[in-house]
Amino acid sequence: MTIAAAATTAKPKSWRLDFVLLAAIWGSSFLFMRIGVVEFGPLPTAAVRVAIAAVFLLPLVMLRGLGPVLMTHWRRVFLVGLFNSGIPFACFSFALLSITTGLSAILNATVPMFGALVAWLWLKDRPTGSRVLGLVIGFAGVAMLAWDSATFKPDNSGVSPAWAVLACLLACVCYALSASYTKRYLTGLPPLVTAAGSQIGATLGLALPALWLWPARMPGGEAWLALLVVGVLCTGIAYILYFRLIEAAGPARALTVTFAVPVFAVLYGVVFLGETVTLWMLLCAVVIVCGTALSSGLLKLGK
Repeated sequence: MTIAAAATTAKPKSWRLDFVLLAAIWGSSFLFMRIGVVEFGPLPTAAVRVAIAAVFLLPLVMLRGLGPVLMTHWRRVFLVGLFNSGIPFACFSFALLSITTGLSAILNATVPMFGALVAWLWLKDRPTGSRVLGLVIGFAGVAMLAWDSATFKPDNSGVSPAWAVLACLLACVCYALSASYTKRYLTGLPPLVTAAGSQIGATLGLALPALWLWPARMPGGEAWLALLVVGVLCTGIAYILYFRLIEAAGPARALTVTFAVPVFAVLYGVVFLGETVTLWMLLCAVVIVCGTALSSGLLKLGK
């Protein structure tokens, strides 16, 4: 059984495994996007990423006989794709021209705060005291990690770091909105249908702007390979896991996966780039994991 097929058939009780696996996969996405955006530019990078994911996922939908389900719900699924993939990927690609991948991942970790607020106001999913405390602790751990390791790179791209930060925060708001929308209107749909349809919707939304801004010089093989990996693994397979996680654990809890992403990003840096792990990094990792466990309900304080 393939990874994608397994992701569509696993039992709901396995959402904790999905949580960890998704964090590990998304931890690598910022690196691959950074490689691609240098040659493609922001909008083409985002468009190629979602197009590759759509090409990967659509045949799986057809092979499993889910085409009619996708056609029935295409409007809402395509809309989710625009807010959960199209706009955020374009925002992060734009941001990576000016700020580091580490800082981008750290800003991405603010998603659970926006997600909890949106779920509270929209779905009346009021967080418990321990989950609120977990959100605070998790964000504090991310901030500690940022204080020690993430810095702005020299701005030689013409993009202001301030605008890059705002772009990341806009992406986080879009993630939060789409998570609650998915929970309210798309609950019960097979995760494969939601994942594939959302990538098709994002591709359609980005196609014309991406073609208009397509680079005059054809990007090299390394950039194409980076977007192939981020499209298939970090988008296609990852979003099957993500939409199933929303259905099994709820949008607010699912969004706390972003707290664990910076931890994996540091690990990849050590393994593949030879970066050094300090005692401070390990301390931050512990704080982030504790905050994630509380805010996701894995750990509870009191009764």
